[in-house]
Formats: sequence, structure tokens, C-alpha cells
Amino acid sequence: MLSPTQRIAPPLNRVPNVTADFWLIKLMAVTMGETAADYLAVNLGLGLTVTSLMMTGVLIIALILQFAQKRYIPWAYWLAVVLVSVVGTLITDNLVDNFGVRLQTTTIVFSVLLAATFAIWYASERTLSIHTIHTTKREIFYWLAILFTFSLGTAAGDLVAESFDMGYLTTGLLFGGVIALIAFAYYVLKLNGILAFWLAYILTRPLGASFGDLLSQPVEYGGLGWGTTFTSLAFLGCIAALVLYMTLKKDADEIEDILLESD
Repeated sequence: MLSPTQRIAPPLNRVPNVTADFWLIKLMAVTMGETAADYLAVNLGLGLTVTSLMMTGVLIIALILQFAQKRYIPWAYWLAVVLVSVVGTLITDNLVDNFGVRLQTTTIVFSVLLAATFAIWYASERTLSIHTIHTTKREIFYWLAILFTFSLGTAAGDLVAESFDMGYLTTGLLFGGVIALIAFAYYVLKLNGILAFWLAYILTRPLGASFGDLLSQPVEYGGLGWGTTFTSLAFLGCIAALVLYMTLKKDADEIEDILLESD
């Protein structure tokens, strides 16, 4: 029997808490996902098919590392997010460029797939909360949903920017405004937190992709002409710095918790 002073440690969550750091690095990751996919497929001349197969293999390795952790480890988690962002972009690009699927169709299809993922997840676990991702089953649902949010965000962002001819800056501002409305609804109108999170998570993908294209694309195509190489490396450096900061902060918090428990 456990003595009254003994406590059973709660299961560890495998994904990070939603903080300002979380949204900042997530936005950078999706921006890099857009530019990195273009860099590999176009600038390096690998093509969509080779790039997709190569990055899918790297993503599988990263997810194996992430699932092996059994708790939130910043470098493993954010490596997986960056790679899911790249692969999610490539899935949509393949459907549109290689198979001729219209952006309207891909947007609808990925919306349905994401909704089905949420429905099955909820039917199985009775929650969609990211604060209780402490089993392998829930983590599988989580990453599947993340993949579909990236593919959906890519399709929706390209649909608005290109098919509706709104341009990268206007598209980015549009999605940024919608995210601001969601934040207002959450903080002021008390919108359900889980719903607000997933809506914002989906929309940060086209927001980041729009600004990634704005920075990297040539001036004649409506961009600033920074190029995919410079843009990708710049955001990769920022992501690495933030992950290092998160790691050091997490280690410091764990040490503080140990010291408090020993008092």
C-alpha cells in the first residue's frame, strides 16, 4: 500500500503547453515548411516526387524519435512539426501540380479528412484536448490531425492567394485578421478553448505560408525576392534559437520543481 505521503505522478503530456513561444515557433515552422519545400523541389531541382519521397522518409524517422520520448522534448517535437509542415505542403503541391487536382477540391477533401480525424478521435477518446496527449493512441490522432491541418492550410492559402488573385500580403493579412477574431472570441466571448486552438492552428498555416511566399518569391510574382534559400535558413536559425531557449527553460523549470519537492 502507498503511504499517505506518497503520490502517484500524473502521466506526462507529450506535446507542449500553448504559450506565446508555442505560437511564435509554430508560425516560423509553417513559414519554413513552405519555403523549404520550394527550395528542395525547385532550387535544388529534385522535383516534387523525389522531394516528397525523401522528406516523407525523414519525417517517419523524426516521428519514430518523437514517439520514443514518452514526454515533451522540445527538439524532438519541433523537428517533427517542421517536417510535417514540409510534407503537408508537398502533399498538396503534388495533388495540384502532378495530378491536376483543383485547389478548391483539395481544400474540401482535406477539410473532410480533418473533420473525420477529429470525429474518430473524439469517439475513441471523448476529448480533443492537447493537454492530455499521454498515450500512443492519442498521439497518433494528434499527429494525423496536424498533418491534415498543414495540407488543408496550404490548399486554402494557395486558393485565396492564387486562384482568387489576392496576392501574398493581402492573403496573409486576411488570415491574420481571422486569427485575431478567434482570439477575441476566446478571450472575450469565451469560445471553447479546444475549438479556438484547432481553428487558430489550422489558420496559422496559410498565414505563415503567405508571408513565406511574400518574402521568398520574385518581385515580378508579388514577392520581395529574398529567395527560398535565404528565407529558409533565416527561419531555421530562428527556430533553432527558440528550441534552445525552450529546452533551457524546461530544464530550469524541472530543476525548480525537484528543489520544491525536496523542501
